[in-house]
Amino acid sequence: MVRRHVSLARQVVQEILTGIEAGTLARDHGMLPSEAELSQRFEVSRATIRDALSQLEHRGVVLRRHGVGTFVAPALPRLDAGLEELESLETLARRIGLETKMTDLQIEERCATAAESQALQVAPDSLILAVSRVIIADKRPVAYLIDIVPTSTLQQKDLDRSFRGSVLDLFIRRHDLHLSHSRTDISIELAEAAIARKLKIKRNDPLHKLQAQLFTRDGQVIDYSQSFFVPGYFHFHVIRQIRS
Repeated sequence: MVRRHVSLARQVVQEILTGIEAGTLARDHGMLPSEAELSQRFEVSRATIRDALSQLEHRGVVLRRHGVGTFVAPALPRLDAGLEELESLETLARRIGLETKMTDLQIEERCATAAESQALQVAPDSLILAVSRVIIADKRPVAYLIDIVPTSTLQQKDLDRSFRGSVLDLFIRRHDLHLSHSRTDISIELAEAAIARKLKIKRNDPLHKLQAQLFTRDGQVIDYSQSFFVPGYFHFHVIRQIRS
């Protein structure tokens, strides 16, 4: 039974995902029930079912074959990130043999906003370098990354052709920074229009959001980042120990 307090299509998407993951929805060869059967099962119109399946197809979850039916797509490599260890997206992907590519790179030197100044712990209107880009994996946009860095640490001229999308990896290769740790807030955020266009998803689709400050050993914040990840391609986990 689909609940009615949010978008019906979005509810059906979640119900279908749950059924696929539980192994209770797909038939032989990964074929899903027909639109009519799904409509009856979830008590919604066939138009709502078509909308939900279209969303799932766009996300690479299902394949729709005209005149045949809808099938569960082959499982894609998923980035499994333990949040106890600070690693770049590129490093995580390389570990599982997944090739990533950067696109839509935008670099700008400008004055920091009030929120950016506060996050970087610098004076208002300090000069910063803003680096935003989209990361492609398996021919699909999977992440939108934004880094805000003081120009005293990084300038536009420092990002040459060898830059592949990871500001963190660039910092790790620099021995003068003495990196210490990152403080990261994790949340689910609905995609605003501009980000939805970059990630080729619908506006208000849910995204994993990681907002982080990168610290040096002397407590200086040298990077303030916001990272938006498309669900289905990432699995974040935290290992917590029992205090003895």
